[in-house]
Amino acid sequence: MKSTPDLCDEYPDLVQVVEPMFSNFGGREQFGGPILTVKCFEDNSLVKELVATPGQGRVMVVDAGGSMRRACLGDMLAEQASVNGWSGLIIYGCIRDADEIMATDIGVQALGTHPMKTEKKGIGEVDIAVTFGGVTFHPGDFVYADNNGVIAATQSLI
Repeated sequence: MKSTPDLCDEYPDLVQVVEPMFSNFGGREQFGGPILTVKCFEDNSLVKELVATPGQGRVMVVDAGGSMRRACLGDMLAEQASVNGWSGLIIYGCIRDADEIMATDIGVQALGTHPMKTEKKGIGEVDIAVTFGGVTFHPGDFVYADNNGVIAATQSLI
């Protein structure tokens, strides 16, 4: 996969660049693919449900409301996502088990880490437009991430 700077240079009119706020926590330093969105707040029930399904190279974009009080992804869910063929997860919120996730073959970008897990109340929405970092992510569009940043596009760039 080309780097996000290369994609920005090649397709300046097609990409939207997310404001710099994410750090790379996954075993894959570069990842990208079609978007599946989740909107949840301090409840990762839907993330848990979805990582158990075939990822088919998609990226789960999780709008966790920017919460810095709970972790929306841990090592067991990251491992399940990897086994089920997800390309990666972008979490507008926190993760936990950072060392284990770094050793997992999955892309993970998040705002930070927090040791506390979320509650499981089954609250949230899937496949809706979500907005954070100055970009609106639409299900079926494409997202690419690496150590340089996160970009979105309405069509595949690779």
